[in-house]
Amino acid sequence: MKTMSNIIGLRNFREETDKYIKEVKKGKSFTVLKKNNPVFKIVPADVWGDDGIWETVISFKDVSKNGSVDSLKVLNALWSLK
Repeated sequence: MKTMSNIIGLRNFREETDKYIKEVKKGKSFTVLKKNNPVFKIVPADVWGDDGIWETVISFKDVSKNGSVDSLKVLNALWSLK
């Protein structure tokens, strides 16, 4: 659903780019208009290319109660997944 808060003018975007960058980093999206026509949308970048879907391979807390483990224990835990 579009609201006035996520529809902005191109001039406003140019003048307040830093403000909108901060908001996008927080997860907000904006549609930018030029002469009342949508020209592009600004959305948070999917840095990892996974659309935010993560799979837990192993929890370090399964290996050590406080989550602190040495690298050999991590490797052994990963090898045990085979």
